[in-house]
Amino acid sequence: TICSSMDKNIGDPSISCSKNYSSSSRDGASRVKRVSIEGNVAVGKSTFAKLLQSVSTDWEVMQEPVGKWQNIEIKGSKEIDASPQATVSNLLEMMYQDPQRWSYTFQTYSCVSRMRIQLQPPPARLLNTKETPVQVYERSVYSDRYVFALNMFELGCINATEWATYQDWHSLMVEQFGHRVELEGIIYLRASPKMCMERLKSRGRPEEEGVKLDYLETLHRQHEKWLIEKSTEIHFEKLTKIPVLQLDASVAFNRDPKVQELFIAKVKDFFKTL
Repeated sequence: TICSSMDKNIGDPSISCSKNYSSSSRDGASRVKRVSIEGNVAVGKSTFAKLLQSVSTDWEVMQEPVGKWQNIEIKGSKEIDASPQATVSNLLEMMYQDPQRWSYTFQTYSCVSRMRIQLQPPPARLLNTKETPVQVYERSVYSDRYVFALNMFELGCINATEWATYQDWHSLMVEQFGHRVELEGIIYLRASPKMCMERLKSRGRPEEEGVKLDYLETLHRQHEKWLIEKSTEIHFEKLTKIPVLQLDASVAFNRDPKVQELFIAKVKDFFKTL
């Protein structure tokens, strides 16, 4: 398969969303808009998220739960071990090292952890803001499926049975939680795979040492199909209508105040339209 030929170290508003939010959410909570930051590995999402958080107290940034993927606590069974001792598994590293074995497990856990974050209620301070409050997520349960899990399936790292299973429970969860996990907008940080590769090497995350350019190219293609070409098959009607703000992340926005100002201005205008 394509997956088996991969290097063993390779890793990996809704406009129609009612302003009433849901029957169980009223007053302040109904005003909170939810937006995800999407983009390739090492495109600069975390840097951009920190920039947004520093701009306005009306915006709450929810970080990607990478730490959870790196530290899964495993406790021994008392029935098997008289003195069970907790150990820690780095699922992110396991997936990078053996994607064909661990991709389905990783995508399952990553999606559940993202779902948990998107289900968190907005903090109290957002409910009393004068401006429109916004919760911003680093990626979402939707990119988990339509970019990363789909990519691993197409690479042969997730087999047909696993992919059918993933899609089934993913659809069930999204449909059951409804408005609580819907988005009003998406910010797409767009940069070439080569630029992302440079940044990936620069940040030096141990698990990513074996990531190759061709893997980032496949992820870039999945993002383009979903957010630009709109050719990805989407299974949630409201998701197909979400407005997308594209930002050119190839520029060094982490070091250029003028670019930061431009990005923030575009984001503010975008949020006003949601």
